[in-house]
Amino acid sequence: MEIKHSKIALVTGGNRGIGFAIAQGLLAKGYQVIITARSLDKAKEAAEKLQSLGKVIPIELDVTDDDSIVRALQTVRQNSDRLDILINNAGIYPDKGVNILTIDRKLLDLTFNTNTFGAIRIVQAFLPLLEKSQDARIINVSSGYGEINGLSADVPSYCLSKLALNGATIMLADALQSQGIVVNSMCPGWVRTDMGGSSAPRTPEQGADTAIWLATEAPRSETGKFWRDRKIISY
Repeated sequence: MEIKHSKIALVTGGNRGIGFAIAQGLLAKGYQVIITARSLDKAKEAAEKLQSLGKVIPIELDVTDDDSIVRALQTVRQNSDRLDILINNAGIYPDKGVNILTIDRKLLDLTFNTNTFGAIRIVQAFLPLLEKSQDARIINVSSGYGEINGLSADVPSYCLSKLALNGATIMLADALQSQGIVVNSMCPGWVRTDMGGSSAPRTPEQGADTAIWLATEAPRSETGKFWRDRKIISY
């Protein structure tokens, strides 16, 4: 199953929702895609659905667990000598029934470990493979809830984790600019997924569009920016 030709993308949380739609879109553009999920069975199930579009490799990965990240990196190394695209999509939205005045430290820790620290650790771990690409790009899937003007006291851990993810995007872009690695974050909008709910106006494919564009077509001169609908928005 070793990948030697065409561009290679890794999508965390690629087994459903926006991550699945991103994987689908990249496969349609000729990319080979590694999709991860916390359960290998779920990753395999998603990969089977996408197999007709191109080469898909399912991998188990829990972004909150450094040992899991190391094992995933070892698996990727067995299949590829480089990584061209990294999509940090895995995330949680656990703020039901809490607000900034009632949320406890445990829930804050969980959300930050998944939505923010997980993305940072994934970049650190996979950087040696990204450095071998001629066109390496990192896309962090953020949210309008991570904008300074979009913060909500009723969605405390999610908002703060995405605000921090946007900050990490700026810092990663600065740290990796000398190596020619482009880093951006994007807001998919309100999307009909398990997280977004059935009343959301956007399809997963619409939510995935900007991430796919940033991974494949966006000008490399733009890095460290926050995007929605292929346009730069303010942090």
